[in-house]
Amino acid sequence: MGIRDFRLRLGVSARASADKRDSGANRRVKTAEQVQTVVEALSRQHPGADTELRWGNAFELLVASILAAQATDVGVNLATPGLFARYPDAAALAAAVPDDVERLIKSTGFFRQKTRAIIGMSQALVALHGGEVPRSMDALVKLPGVGRKTANVVLGHAMGVPGLAVDRHVLRVTNRIGIASSDDPERVEQQLTGALPPGWWTRAGDTMTLHGRRICRPTPQCERCAVNALCKFRRATGRAALAPLAGPAAKAPARARRRPASPSNRRTARR
Repeated sequence: MGIRDFRLRLGVSARASADKRDSGANRRVKTAEQVQTVVEALSRQHPGADTELRWGNAFELLVASILAAQATDVGVNLATPGLFARYPDAAALAAAVPDDVERLIKSTGFFRQKTRAIIGMSQALVALHGGEVPRSMDALVKLPGVGRKTANVVLGHAMGVPGLAVDRHVLRVTNRIGIASSDDPERVEQQLTGALPPGWWTRAGDTMTLHGRRICRPTPQCERCAVNALCKFRRATGRAALAPLAGPAAKAPARARRRPASPSNRRTARR
């Protein structure tokens, strides 16, 4: 199994029959207004949601995102300080000896495939982009090991370009609640970006990822969910509803572009 952006087919939990009943291609998706209400409520439940990968510049975030395929962010964050200390930019990693890289990233899993991907990606950056990370989806997804999810992470967090990354958590959360209707990440991305203003995209993806990790897990903690009363999964399984959302939802704040750490403080930023 390759590492290009998960391409998972397990986004909707196979453990719950209600998930299967709600995963049909013809299922009605909530309106744009309802989608925005859900995202606003989840944003209040997870204020300040952001990627949990530690990075100092676009190149570091791109490498870390590739390493995060089928690995935890915590595990990646343990491996990247040593990797970036030895290979601080695309030119250095492009010239790396694979065995040396493998030893540094072994703990992230699939380390041979990931080594080939990050070295190949770095070589492509040097050959095609002067060692710099491009600022477009089309250019990013042509790099080895980079698919739409990884590209959206980099664009949204390091470039200030709106992008909504769909991982397995976003697939599960959106299909359960009923704000998307597909197990294909690109289709879910299209449905969500069609319902949300571009300025919301990056934060919405981060918020739903955190919600999937903390609350809407494979075995969900529905009693803790801020959108319990709006959730199709909750209704399908007969779980008790919480009180309706109180009052009008406040507008989600505009996504602030994260300022990459300077070379002098990267190590401090990663601690």
